[in-house]
Amino acid sequence: MPDSGQNGVFLDYVIEQMACDTGAELKRVGFRAVTAESCTGGLVSAALTSVPGSSEWFDRGFVTYSNEAKTEMLGVREDTLEIYGAVSEETVREMCLGALKNSRGDIAVSLSGIAGPGGGTPEKPVGTVWLAWAFRGKILHTCLAHFPGNREIVRKYAVIKALSDIYIFCKGKRKSRGKTKK
Repeated sequence: MPDSGQNGVFLDYVIEQMACDTGAELKRVGFRAVTAESCTGGLVSAALTSVPGSSEWFDRGFVTYSNEAKTEMLGVREDTLEIYGAVSEETVREMCLGALKNSRGDIAVSLSGIAGPGGGTPEKPVGTVWLAWAFRGKILHTCLAHFPGNREIVRKYAVIKALSDIYIFCKGKRKSRGKTKK
């Protein structure tokens, strides 16, 4: 299992590069990003805003660690949290759509997971992270990931996954006469 030593340094480098590349693609296609984060505690937003000029393509980030924050800031329904739990596909879908609704963003990513060291169950072990991406009010896709490692490493892997899928989505778009087309 990876530790936070050399692997952590390497993952920091990957995050830095992914943030730069993702920012360049967001700028190229003219999209503004927004994040809704739980287990990563703002690390995706921090990675994106560490890139010079990010104010051109980053709108805002919501750190919604508690269930109350998820309902108050993003409109996640209480019954969604009660029935499926905070770490679920249903919750990250609602987080993602709520982030877009409460921002000026075009594309959103949301994350909720169990980074550890405690909190895991047999159904949702440590390293379980649900992610969702949405574009202009519609869910693009969701992903259930199981990342190995300690708390620091799990969170870094989650950031990389969040950034990489924004990058891939933007890479598939092209800018044409002021409007973005597929």
